[in-house]
Amino acid sequence: MAGRIREDDIAEVREKTRIDEVIGEYVTLRNAGGGSMKGLCPFHDEKTPSFNVNPQRGFFHCFGCQEGGDAVTFVMKIDGLGFAEAVERLAEKAGVQLRREETDGREQQQPKGPPRQRLVEANRLAQEFYAERLGGADAVEARRFLSERGFDQDSAEHFGVGFAPRDGEALVRHLRGRGFSTDELVAADLAGVGRSPYDRFRGRLLWPIRDPGGATIGFGARRIFDDDRVDAKYLNTRETPLYKKSQVLYGIDLARTSIGKTSQAVVVEGYTDVMACHLAGVTTAVASCGTAFGDEHTRVLRRFLHDHETMTGEVIFTFDGDAAGQAAALKTFKGDDKFVGQTYVTVQPDGLDPCDLRIRDGDEAVRDLIARREPLYRFVLRNVVSKYDLDRADARVAAVREAAGLVVSSRDSAVTKGSFAREISALTGVDPNDVQAEVERVGRSSGRAAPAAPERPRQAGPDLRDPRFTVERETLKLCLQHPMVIGRATTDIGVNDFTHPVYRGVWERVEAAGGLVAGSDDPAWVGRIRDAASDDPEVASAVSALAVEPLKRTPDAAYVVQHVFRLLELTAARRIAEVKSRMQRTNPEKQEAEYNRMFGELAALEQYRRQLRDQIVGVQ
Repeated sequence: MAGRIREDDIAEVREKTRIDEVIGEYVTLRNAGGGSMKGLCPFHDEKTPSFNVNPQRGFFHCFGCQEGGDAVTFVMKIDGLGFAEAVERLAEKAGVQLRREETDGREQQQPKGPPRQRLVEANRLAQEFYAERLGGADAVEARRFLSERGFDQDSAEHFGVGFAPRDGEALVRHLRGRGFSTDELVAADLAGVGRSPYDRFRGRLLWPIRDPGGATIGFGARRIFDDDRVDAKYLNTRETPLYKKSQVLYGIDLARTSIGKTSQAVVVEGYTDVMACHLAGVTTAVASCGTAFGDEHTRVLRRFLHDHETMTGEVIFTFDGDAAGQAAALKTFKGDDKFVGQTYVTVQPDGLDPCDLRIRDGDEAVRDLIARREPLYRFVLRNVVSKYDLDRADARVAAVREAAGLVVSSRDSAVTKGSFAREISALTGVDPNDVQAEVERVGRSSGRAAPAAPERPRQAGPDLRDPRFTVERETLKLCLQHPMVIGRATTDIGVNDFTHPVYRGVWERVEAAGGLVAGSDDPAWVGRIRDAASDDPEVASAVSALAVEPLKRTPDAAYVVQHVFRLLELTAARRIAEVKSRMQRTNPEKQEAEYNRMFGELAALEQYRRQLRDQIVGVQ
């Protein structure tokens, strides 16, 4: 297994990546003056642009939702990737060959097989080939299938749907003509090898499965001919270096923006259901591919939901009302604690899925289906209780016991468990106190500890834009954006010159990184400071904000002196006030020596403050 990407390679990727070009693929950026660019934030709804990008420093920051970071951070957030995946994607664009190493520093061989970019390109060309063949004479049955389900040509083009010719080597010939080897086609699972290479998919309707960034990484293929030798209704791409079925979600490339903006995701069961939902206006719909929705899918969704930040995210599952649907709901309920936000379920009473519902009743019916969602726990508990004859006392007790077992296995929250207990009481008619006692008894017998008291929320500090901290803010902007210009002027600055706790934290990271001298010729200066603040999200957010916010004017020597000396003067003023306060509490007769010492300190501070004022006036 490959080890960590070498740090110098990561630094090279960051140095060679133009953040404005990366973000420009998702956001329309316009010049905002002072070397900055501005656009509408892709991470939250806004009408007035508050999303800033500083190409020179390689950083972005949204002053609306406080998202910020470098190009790697942006790709991670926008495409829902891990750090290594984001670095790999940017490395491909920047032409950087990544090397890996073991944790002890020994160099590791590159993973065997074709380069990832070759597999991505092969899938892209395959998708284009299949989409073009959908219009051919041999694809009449495929077009009929789509038409009967309410999907026209525009719908097929929007989702990239295609048709695999029945000729078993059509795609292989096409891609070989484009310079791809058999090994590359087999590695991408576009071809198999028997006596000769053959197309993996033949005579089927195909949906391209894409990653969050829109790159095709695999296909789902639907049987449409009765004489198809493969009986399975659906075939999916096998596991490849690109395609991991436990981690991919069909439709995530189209849904991710809406999911991020609404903090809502709708999980349906198939490709046509995703299409139906999107065309009906439910543009947050996704589906797992060839496997049940699991923990890895949950992690993918959470990257876009941001439910750990808002605590209000919604995940809505659509299940059939039959026994299989109830079993799927129960399994999902047991993994419910993977989400911070609320999970819901919606079921069409007559069992129709979103695609069939749209065919029969139209787009509004699909939207109503999602709007009728109910909490997942209520759906599950109601189905559990419905198995018992509640007219009998012993059955009511049995129903409470089974439901209590589910409650105990759910989220470790006293508030949530209390809500579940009240729900069981309402469903069974058993006294709420008796239900709560049963929940606690089952919890003790299962060995699950009582839930810990929730942490008290961190008390918000003063507004970073409070006028009282303007000088601190402007000085730190100079430190991050122009360390070479301000470097020599900051020798007298210390952590006590910053009164806002967040700004103090930024300066502490600057000092820990070697001070401004270390950043004078370091293109990754801001990135190193932000990485050092990874343990404090508020400080990290402030770093990205300070790195992109334009200065009030070109930072010449006079501008630097005014801010640095003004910062020192404010510190001197605070110290003068402190000394005066201590002197007022000191008896000059009984504590003569201490009083005289403070008097001398006060005189020195007053003189130092006058000198700073004179220097400020001198450069104006």
